[in-house]
Amino acid sequence: MSDTDTAPLSSPSILNWTLGFLLVGLAWGLTTPFIRRAALNFHPPPHPSLERIDTGTKAGWAKWRILKAMWTVVDLLRSPAYAVPLVVNLTGSVWFFLLIGKAELSLTVPITNSLAFLFTVLGEWWAEGKVISRDTWIGMAFVLGGIALCVQSKNT
Repeated sequence: MSDTDTAPLSSPSILNWTLGFLLVGLAWGLTTPFIRRAALNFHPPPHPSLERIDTGTKAGWAKWRILKAMWTVVDLLRSPAYAVPLVVNLTGSVWFFLLIGKAELSLTVPITNSLAFLFTVLGEWWAEGKVISRDTWIGMAFVLGGIALCVQSKNT
């Protein structure tokens, strides 16, 4: 069998594309307010190793900054309020890379990013109790209209 005899791969259905775009937008947008809230409420525990460093010298100050940054990352990742939304957000990035390998790039990027903005607004409402103003609802409708125009332009 030669290379020309192989059957073409079938393209996923529009439902699969839509679900993929929605999942990426949801994973990116909805988790952002929860990550922000966890970071704002974060109070790192004391680390005795940081207190023993002499910050009077440039080398000591640099070592203290590096260790403080490392401990901050470790402490944040130990916090489920931060780690769980972060893992979901990063999973959305993996889905995005899978999508851009298969879907039309000029549709994937604007659709997923636009949906992420929409889900961020909804996430702020859910996580922080922010009121969604009339102007924001109108803006969200325009974003959805823009997505529809992008998709429609590819179909013609």
